[in-house]
Amino acid sequence: GYILLRFRDWRYSVGTILSLVHDVLVTLIIFSFLKNIVPFPLEIDQYFIAAVLTVVGYSMNDTVIIFDRIRENSNDPLLINKSKTELINLSINETLSRTIMTSLTTFLTILALFIFGGEVTRGFAFVMLLGIITGTYSSIFVATPILMEFSKHRPLGSLRRKAASVKKKAAVSTVKS
Repeated sequence: GYILLRFRDWRYSVGTILSLVHDVLVTLIIFSFLKNIVPFPLEIDQYFIAAVLTVVGYSMNDTVIIFDRIRENSNDPLLINKSKTELINLSINETLSRTIMTSLTTFLTILALFIFGGEVTRGFAFVMLLGIITGTYSSIFVATPILMEFSKHRPLGSLRRKAASVKKKAAVSTVKS
């Protein structure tokens, strides 16, 4: 709902939701596989649920920042001649350093909690570490390609839609002439 209200385009919502589902499932799968392998207890408890919800919020924030840049660039008149692929690639590149720095800072903080924290926080920190990794790559490599796939037949951004409409009308009037 928030993404739909913020971007006023259902395609952003689909990309975000599928990315979040991916994050939760990958975190759960890795957690389940490693449960009996790691030398510390991993349980699905209130700490686990808190960590998964935090990962969802973290990933959503990361996805919103990338999508916001895509939306800004889609409405930039200086970038009107760029293809959709070039536009999305430019947007990812513009936000990549921020994404890496934020993820790395959070990862190192949670890693310190994992190493120096008590036994109680170890499971929470472990899930957070998994979630930060999956959330970071899914914002770039899951959410954005989904947005691109759903945008094949309709341009992103109101400026691009207007330009496409003008081109279509010009093509129709040329055919009629």
